[in-house]
Amino acid sequence: MHIIFGRFSQISIAAAALLGTTVGLHAQNFPITAGQKATATQVAETGVPLADLAPNAPDSYSVKRGDTLWSISGLFLKSPWRWPELWGMNLQDIRNPHRIYPGQQLYLEKANGRATLRTRQAANDGPPTDTVRVSPRTRTESLADAAIPTLATHVIEPFLAEPLIVDEATFAQAPRIVATQEGRVLLSRGDRAYARGAYAGGDAGGQPLSDAKGAPLDYRVFRNATPLKDPSTQKILGYEAQYVGKAELVRGESTVQLDDKEGKASTDIVPATIDIVSTKEEMRVGDRLIAEPPRELLSYVPRAPATAIKGQIVSVYGSAVAFAAENQVVVINRGSSDGLERGHVMAIVKDGQRLLDKTDSARPQIKLPNERNGLMMVFRTFEHLSYALVLQVTDGVKVGDRFVNPN
Repeated sequence: MHIIFGRFSQISIAAAALLGTTVGLHAQNFPITAGQKATATQVAETGVPLADLAPNAPDSYSVKRGDTLWSISGLFLKSPWRWPELWGMNLQDIRNPHRIYPGQQLYLEKANGRATLRTRQAANDGPPTDTVRVSPRTRTESLADAAIPTLATHVIEPFLAEPLIVDEATFAQAPRIVATQEGRVLLSRGDRAYARGAYAGGDAGGQPLSDAKGAPLDYRVFRNATPLKDPSTQKILGYEAQYVGKAELVRGESTVQLDDKEGKASTDIVPATIDIVSTKEEMRVGDRLIAEPPRELLSYVPRAPATAIKGQIVSVYGSAVAFAAENQVVVINRGSSDGLERGHVMAIVKDGQRLLDKTDSARPQIKLPNERNGLMMVFRTFEHLSYALVLQVTDGVKVGDRFVNPN
């Protein structure tokens, strides 16, 4: 095919992406582990066995807006968490797996019992000879913003800001709201309140709230640290605080020296001044303040853990929810100290029912086999607990359900 350009020619943004290059942009520094790279390299040489392909894997697919790495992996492979193999099937064309864009065409090629994935279709009868005239035009688009994400990030973004797992001492010594203007009982957006970080009573400790240079000014407000217990041992693994909103520090804490009528000096405590900038629920005196953490550029690479990990679901996020469905969040009783990492995919297991065998005259009790109920992905870890997003589920997920490695 002959392509004739006008006076001003430019490299196609999509073509540059196919070749793994950038057009004046830097790829986002998303994590790729050495193990994932090694797996991808191996698959790039041998391909994937046809038995590992999804039953209805298409011969070709055009990437669309709204697609995710998880959904594309599930389209071609039986196991979506085997993301490195999908990347390895196309390692020559896609240098950086996090730079896959809407409009790219993926082709599935099968030969000798193996499958490979390409972004360019193999030539059969030679290139077409017709001529296409392309008129000049300019288009600007940010490739960094257009690249498809690993998951539908809007599903878990609220949970990155709202829930918080802390130990009891940390929550007890966190700064708290101590007073409101005009004796108000409830606070909402736009209201002013007063807070203290230093304690002088039984929970002595904490640091005064300060507006000095370098000190945090943005805070999240929490209430009611609920203990999270291991379903089997009943041991408290941590406390989940209820997110109620955000506040901004206007003035730090201070003290004022005063003289009474008898000339004796006394010291008055002046609490910090805060403004309520957003609320999920109305705030009140006693609510705790925790500094807003720095914003992270997060990437979730679905993968199975390298070592065997098993555990149980501790709670379903949302006090009124008894069962978790797809795209809901659960807390599990394993964390960073157990080897769990962001992106680990776990299989949810439903315990088999215990019942009497009525076909046997002795009526023995039997237990049906445990059955796999779905998949979840860890997206935030703490020392002994983690938050996980339910990605696929057959039946409702409840507290006490077990999880194991997906493979």
